[in-house]
Amino acid sequence: MSTAFLKNYRQSPRKVRLLADVIRGKKAEDAVTILAFTPKRAAKVFKKVLESAIANAKHNHGLEISSLFVKEVAVNEGTTLKRWRARARGSAATIRKRTSHIKIVLGEKGSSDKVIVEEKTAKEEKAPKKEAVKKVAKTSDKKAVKKPTKTKTTNK
Repeated sequence: MSTAFLKNYRQSPRKVRLLADVIRGKKAEDAVTILAFTPKRAAKVFKKVLESAIANAKHNHGLEISSLFVKEVAVNEGTTLKRWRARARGSAATIRKRTSHIKIVLGEKGSSDKVIVEEKTAKEEKAPKKEAVKKVAKTSDKKAVKKPTKTKTTNK
């Protein structure tokens, strides 16, 4: 698993997330090709970050590029630059120039990460079934509870 970050990229996170949704879960080679032909401003920068993550996987962890896929993509809000614009009658309006933090995590196909996740989910599925049986047993004990009787009111 290798990661790459880009902090304070000067574009709104809302616009950059459009590209994150496109490449999430794809093979790394396919994601690079998709970003190369995507007509968005952030595509060029996103491609650089993805290529950096691929280089990190190859150099630091010795992984093969053909077995890599985009495991996680996160685009979070960075610092916001606040500027002012003159308005009528001497007032001012705030202009917020937003920035983005981009994080890409690559995983390897057939790695042990998926096995650990599957074992946890199997244990979690068994636990709620046992609790449901206990709840049914507790509700059957409360049959002897009496309901309050209504009092009759007389009209005079």
